[in-house]
Amino acid sequence: MLNRVGLIVRGLAAVLLVLVSARLAVAEEKRLPVPAVSIRAGELIRDDMITERAFAPNVLGVAMFVEGRQVLVGRMARRALLPGQPIPSNAVEDPWTVARGAMVKVVVEDSGLSIVTYGSAMQSGAAGALIPVRNTDTGVIIRGVVQPDGTVKVVDGS
Repeated sequence: MLNRVGLIVRGLAAVLLVLVSARLAVAEEKRLPVPAVSIRAGELIRDDMITERAFAPNVLGVAMFVEGRQVLVGRMARRALLPGQPIPSNAVEDPWTVARGAMVKVVVEDSGLSIVTYGSAMQSGAAGALIPVRNTDTGVIIRGVVQPDGTVKVVDGS
């Protein structure tokens, strides 16, 4: 009888140990947003394109991955994003305000004087990005900062 009680106690201890270790393993998992569908480079990310998946910490390694769904929605993929895979933080960017080859209004302001001309964007860029623009009248390449309204403001020294 004593042996039977000892076996039951050992069995319960083993079950308890398994449950505790399983609970610790779940506690160590990290939930990250992942694509639910393939997302192509240049495509805007919508909320319905994202789901969450649990990852073991040792699977993620030392790479930096996007940890919040809100960081992804409304941004643009810089490269193809595969379903179920964690998204590196450098794989998304703000959507472009100006596309390469687009005609943009170029503004130069100095000492109260404002000059406006048009140019061809030689590079795509989001608001705040410094991009080269070819002046359509002279062919001269100037550098300017993309404004939220899509104009390019020439910086000093360009």
